[in-house]
Amino acid sequence: MASTRRATDRPARLRRVALIGIDGSGKTTQAHRLAVALTSAGRPATYHRNAGGRRWLGRLAQRFGRADPQLLLGRNGLLAAESVLRWLAIAAALLSCLATGRTAVMDRYSACQYASIRAHGGQRWERLARVGYRVFPAPQVTFLLAVDPVEAYQRIERRGEDHETMGWLTAADAAYRSLPEYPAFVVIDAGGGPDEVSRRIRAHLSRWLPPEGTGPVVGGPPDGGGGSSAAEPDDVAREPVVAQAGP
Repeated sequence: MASTRRATDRPARLRRVALIGIDGSGKTTQAHRLAVALTSAGRPATYHRNAGGRRWLGRLAQRFGRADPQLLLGRNGLLAAESVLRWLAIAAALLSCLATGRTAVMDRYSACQYASIRAHGGQRWERLARVGYRVFPAPQVTFLLAVDPVEAYQRIERRGEDHETMGWLTAADAAYRSLPEYPAFVVIDAGGGPDEVSRRIRAHLSRWLPPEGTGPVVGGPPDGGGGSSAAEPDDVAREPVVAQAGP
């Protein structure tokens, strides 16, 4: 009886967790931190960046003298390229974690593509994308990192790696909130500092993560240490970064 009770009390294995949100919301930082925290807690995790190639396509457009990918490929061409590239990235991530048995920490997932399509006004493409993405299992937890588009814009400008317009960020924010999946998202206020956001995410994963302060320090330097990069344990696996997409 006791052994049965102990088996019942164990939380179900965490196989997939996704972090989504507009560009500048801190998805990549928090996904890296979460993979570190899970691995340090004895639940090996792999970070996966499921990009749709938006940044890479932007560089390609500039090479051909276009201001953005949509001017190079057209709206339909851009949405098709994004949908295919993200589908391939998610498929590779899921197969990798199926083979290794590690938890998949997804930096972007299928909802990001649906939101991108809605923000571009391509509702016909959303129906097609949902047919293709239907093969992917839903994450056990999906965190929507919510941040004011003005703050997101300022963060993007500070990092200086790419550029997004306020119009696009506002449209993407509205698109996420309009998705039928929205009620199932765990909405995290991502307007604070990285450590504060990490604590909010950990609080929702208490079944799999011990409270802070009861185990090894994970997910970055101590408070006041400056910076937001995480010092990763040796057994944290990372996927190579090829391209970035927003949302």
